[in-house]
Amino acid sequence: MKHSLQTRNLSLSFGGLAVTRDVNISLAEGARTALIGPNGAGKTTLINLLSGVLRPNSGDILMGEQSIVKLPQYERVRSGIVRTFQISRLFKELTVAENVEIAVLQRLRLATEWWPSRARTSRVRDEVDETLGLLGLRPYARRVVGKLALGEQRLAEIALALAMKPRVLLLDEPAAGVPQGEGGRIMDAVESLPKDLSVLLIEHDMDLVFRFASHIIVLAAGAVLAEGAPREVAANERVKQIYFGRDGHGQAHF
Repeated sequence: MKHSLQTRNLSLSFGGLAVTRDVNISLAEGARTALIGPNGAGKTTLINLLSGVLRPNSGDILMGEQSIVKLPQYERVRSGIVRTFQISRLFKELTVAENVEIAVLQRLRLATEWWPSRARTSRVRDEVDETLGLLGLRPYARRVVGKLALGEQRLAEIALALAMKPRVLLLDEPAAGVPQGEGGRIMDAVESLPKDLSVLLIEHDMDLVFRFASHIIVLAAGAVLAEGAPREVAANERVKQIYFGRDGHGQAHF
């Protein structure tokens, strides 16, 4: 099995507080993986370490066989690891297509060209259209982002990430704050993405997690508590006790 992303004994401390403790995870090529855990478990911190927002005190991060742990954020993007955020970072005054076009221009290093050739302009337009099509956003191409519903804005943000042609896509709560029905639409769009794209998702809605993920990693206190297929994680006693909790009849809350 090919792995697109791996960590080896990844650790981070702030002073005497260990927030990431010897984390070893592997994302198989094309896998749909969910990262779950209680508040304060270290999920977003781990995403920040993977994307280069934070630097670990020790350990390694591999894309394929290449270590990227010392690379800055922009070089990690070029190596194929791209993330979205809990809070949208779109250009709200621009259209959906214009937002995606900016991302394509950055990836192709054409953003500073005053007079790109006709062939390059055509390529950019084709890529924008293709990316919007992947997420069902073509009908919204000329809509101003700030006037869209939150669910559509989240899809637009994923479109920006896809425009960077990632091998690994890190999604930090893409359905946060979105009405319940819209969350399912976002997950359907993510599930339909190219099968060779590895996706690591942080999400608190367990219905969405179990609907989306083929593999689940559970974090607690900065360390991997358990991982496996959804049914294995759901049956894990430590996960039930530490993360999900039990009611008076001994049933886990999923």
